[in-house]
Amino acid sequence: MKQVEERYISLLTDFGFKRIFGSAPNKDLLICFLNSLFNGRQVVKDVKYLNPEHVGDVYTDRKAIFDVYCEGENGEKFIVEMQNAYQTYFKDRALFYSTFPIREQAPKGNEWDFKLNHIYTIALLNFNMNEEAFNKEEIRHHVQLCDTATHKIFYDKLEFIYVEIAKFNKSLDELETLYDKWLYALKNLYKLTQRPKALCDKVFDRLFEEAEIAKFTPQEQREYEASKMAYRDIKNS
Repeated sequence: MKQVEERYISLLTDFGFKRIFGSAPNKDLLICFLNSLFNGRQVVKDVKYLNPEHVGDVYTDRKAIFDVYCEGENGEKFIVEMQNAYQTYFKDRALFYSTFPIREQAPKGNEWDFKLNHIYTIALLNFNMNEEAFNKEEIRHHVQLCDTATHKIFYDKLEFIYVEIAKFNKSLDELETLYDKWLYALKNLYKLTQRPKALCDKVFDRLFEEAEIAKFTPQEQREYEASKMAYRDIKNS
């Protein structure tokens, strides 16, 4: 059987994910996705992209490289990660990553009252996490610090949102919300040969324009092919 040539990139690859969500010209796509994820609980109006590479206070410290790192208009920080394979200490890594935007808020050499801006760590998981604390029927999991006796939120400015996109199995006809549509695109964009009516919202104009492989430069095509190979290696390991 003749293999069908891809028309659109896979957002599951490092290249595809960062092209769509990690570049300033496409920040409207990131903002739209974040707002669909928060569903009114938090409204993101604008973001400023920040350096995704972080090192510790001394050169021997472990460094962290985020897929996407940005700041909202009120100083809140967003770390957005695509994770394609299970990692034994993934929760530890997510917590470790969150320490960087915490520490960078401390002014060097000045008095400080320790007030922190909100930090969101958003992990998109292309696998089932099988976390005992999670409701197995849900795809999206919202984690905060809480009192274990009262179950009330103890600290509301550090949030972890895990989205198990591997569990998402709605068809095009079943997509209802913008959040549904984004999850469908994340998981299935590379399989499409044309733009479906279910993804006709104006915000997706930019997505399909940026994702069309035929519009890539030769260098971009080489980078995407290398990213696809890396993705296959991860999934086959």
